[in-house]
Amino acid sequence: MTSVRTSQRNFVGISALLFAASTALIVAWCGSMSAMHDMPMPGGWNMSMMWMRMPGQSWPGTAMAFLSMWQVMMVAMMLPSLVPMLWRYRQSIGTNGMHRAVLTAMVGGGYFAVWTLFGALAFFVGTTVAQFEMQSPSLARTVPVAIGAVVSLAGALQFTAWKAHHLACCRTTPQCCHALRADLRTALHHGVRLGVHCMHCCFGLTMVLLAIGVMDLRAMAVVTAAISAERLAPAGERVARATGAMMIAGGLILVVRAVLPE
Repeated sequence: MTSVRTSQRNFVGISALLFAASTALIVAWCGSMSAMHDMPMPGGWNMSMMWMRMPGQSWPGTAMAFLSMWQVMMVAMMLPSLVPMLWRYRQSIGTNGMHRAVLTAMVGGGYFAVWTLFGALAFFVGTTVAQFEMQSPSLARTVPVAIGAVVSLAGALQFTAWKAHHLACCRTTPQCCHALRADLRTALHHGVRLGVHCMHCCFGLTMVLLAIGVMDLRAMAVVTAAISAERLAPAGERVARATGAMMIAGGLILVVRAVLPE
């Protein structure tokens, strides 16, 4: 029992340090990005320079900078809800401490690899849309309405059976770990599986973050709190639906503000 408590303290301590480090990096990153002025666009909104290639910077370099930021951000946002799943996995495999740590790290690596691929797709879509918006003022003027529509549609996803299925797979109740083999391939596969379910489960909330501003610390904090609450709260599905209702209302407000004259 003492060894289990010691292992848990070490695991929680390392996780807390990783969360603190990633959060500090994101705060610093956002601070540096805030020093760069956004580009005013037709329609009364500003485009983040994150979707733009800086002078003297290549597109591969821009993509790598975005993915580095994205990976750190995902660690900060997803770790609070991922830690219980990783702990459950550690407890389910009967092996020595060092091997267990390696396998747990492999699960985390598979999980965040899925989010890295999602980030690469988000960068491609975001930069492509940004280029079209700069070339077409009429398209740029529709962006404020489009943002509100995306937020509302993302809220509607919170009520679907699709969302409920993937949320159930991400919940921290005991499931699916007891028959796993203690080897690297199985650990990686389990991490990827968790990542795929998590990506589907968080798709709507992630779309809101991308639409509102991926480098907005307040948006990050709200989305992180929503993800953690629906994963860890006793009534996670009710939390998800409540979050969805607020997202729908918020999206409609954004649409109304965009179409009504000031």
